[in-house]
Amino acid sequence: MIFINGGVCAAKGFKASGVHCGIRKNRTKRDLALIVSETPAAAACTYTKNLVKGAPLTVTKENVANGYAQAVICNSGNANTCNANGIEIARGMCELVEKEIGIKAEDVVVASTGVIGQPLSLEPIARGMKELCAGLDCTEEAAEAAAEAIMTTDTVKKEVAVEFDCGGVKCRIGGIAKGSGMIHPDMATMLVFITTDCAISPEMLQKALSADIVDSFNMVSVDGDTSTNDMVSVLANGAAGGKMIESEGEDYKIFCQALSMITRTLCRMIASDGEGATKLIDCKVSGAVSVKAAKTVAKSVICSSLLKAAMFGADANWGRVLCAIGYSGAEVDINKVDVDFQSRAGTVAVCRNGAGVDFDEDIAKKVLTEKEIYILVGLNDGEATAEAWGCDLTYDYVKINGDYRT
Repeated sequence: MIFINGGVCAAKGFKASGVHCGIRKNRTKRDLALIVSETPAAAACTYTKNLVKGAPLTVTKENVANGYAQAVICNSGNANTCNANGIEIARGMCELVEKEIGIKAEDVVVASTGVIGQPLSLEPIARGMKELCAGLDCTEEAAEAAAEAIMTTDTVKKEVAVEFDCGGVKCRIGGIAKGSGMIHPDMATMLVFITTDCAISPEMLQKALSADIVDSFNMVSVDGDTSTNDMVSVLANGAAGGKMIESEGEDYKIFCQALSMITRTLCRMIASDGEGATKLIDCKVSGAVSVKAAKTVAKSVICSSLLKAAMFGADANWGRVLCAIGYSGAEVDINKVDVDFQSRAGTVAVCRNGAGVDFDEDIAKKVLTEKEIYILVGLNDGEATAEAWGCDLTYDYVKINGDYRT
């Protein structure tokens, strides 16, 4: 498996587009994206478990109930949540796709991101549809335009693609994501759209996605807030040819590995671009008595506000790691815990058997000044492992969210 360019347009039979239609006040920012498969595709989705859900999630669930879809439309700048006419707007977006390019409204995945609870009109979206659809293309630039159009407080576009051999044919899978704030999944807190030309049935595609997010998007946190419009959607049109994956086996395993490469890469991108963040925090836990315990510990560490603040200041305050482990609720013998801090600048051991060890503060400072920090936690209680991704907590996070709506 190798990384390639192309994002959601890397796979055969997919086109994308992104334009500014007028939802966002800033005319330099795109706010409407469209991804289209040339043929109907197997579809799988996962959604936020927040009881407050955006109307597009309800409509998407209805549309993909048969396991198929052919297009994705998404606006940014307004989350279409808690609006009296939200369902009407979401369905209207799907109908606009049908009117402009002939794909049935019920074959459209619809999504929305931005400010919650603000009135949303279908007018700007309708005005932008001709330009949006005219811009549909299979180029890298088209994929980038779609990636940009779903951004909110994101500072960088998030896209990735992988090429892999499956069932004797060369397949591709690519994805784009948005996510910077309100990132603390109970499913997948963000919007992620993935396309592949691999031939896989709707049932196996859903199985692969549902299994994957447990180890990928569910292990990301920026600020502890689970949003209302979160969705991960995968379309598989089978354009690469090859035998349909309809059961578990070697081909299914290969597909899951390719999907994991996409999702984990996007996880790191999302965490490193957390609102106001200056550093990616990657917590790797080993030696746990169970996978559940390993995940609980890893997530607790990267969610600790005190630890996140310490990472911002490049302060090797390892006690905050132990504290987060201690209140995590995981089955842990704290007297066996080892902790190391690691980055491109080196590795420094700070805790052994639940107690501090002598280390050079200057070396630790150098290690923690890098952009990517690894917190290595050894529980020394079993064989299970887990990984979670987060970011540091900075002054800018408060600034961004202090006036986000206004």
